[in-house]
Amino acid sequence: MPDPRASSPASTDDVSPSASHLSEDDTDVELMQRVAKQDEAAFEQLIERHQHAVIGTVAKMLGNPSDAEDIAQQVFIRIWKSAPRYKPTAKFTTFLFTIARNLVFNESRRRSRKKEYSMDEREDDFHLQTPDPQQARPDQDVLHAELQHAVDQAIASLPEKQRMAVILRRYEGMPYDEISEVLGLSISAVKSQLFRARTTLRETLQQYLNQ
Repeated sequence: MPDPRASSPASTDDVSPSASHLSEDDTDVELMQRVAKQDEAAFEQLIERHQHAVIGTVAKMLGNPSDAEDIAQQVFIRIWKSAPRYKPTAKFTTFLFTIARNLVFNESRRRSRKKEYSMDEREDDFHLQTPDPQQARPDQDVLHAELQHAVDQAIASLPEKQRMAVILRRYEGMPYDEISEVLGLSISAVKSQLFRARTTLRETLQQYLNQ
């Protein structure tokens, strides 16, 4: 199996002649069919297409980007191993993020048991950094950075299913039906999770919303 970390941008020559006429999901399914035959070039293309979204989602879920690439690598290793058994009964991204969800939830619970998930870890997150007081920046930039810090902290403090729903909806633009499949919930339950999450976020961030 190729190393997911070693992937490089795939040449357009690797794509089948009809690929330009395929939907995004059809292209993913075609690539998975090739991966099932041990096609390393197709696997590299899948990584290039989705690694940014996976790493970003994992980093936001765990609040610590230093582990995000390792977890993302595990996601793609599972994609490689499961390719021969893969059936396109749902969108490929649903399959992909379901794997990511399982790995992230397991990691979150492992950290919780060992009490390793601390605020000190999160302070290293490039999404959660506070402004450097030594760095001269316009007041507007400082306020924006503080707000981003507060938003990311508030999202990181949500229960894991609410957090995942918010991240998939807000950052990945995923529709309710796909989020429901990823989380194993009904669409109404997803909407309920998002409503509760948004209510909590609104209350947590009230001081910023009033500015």
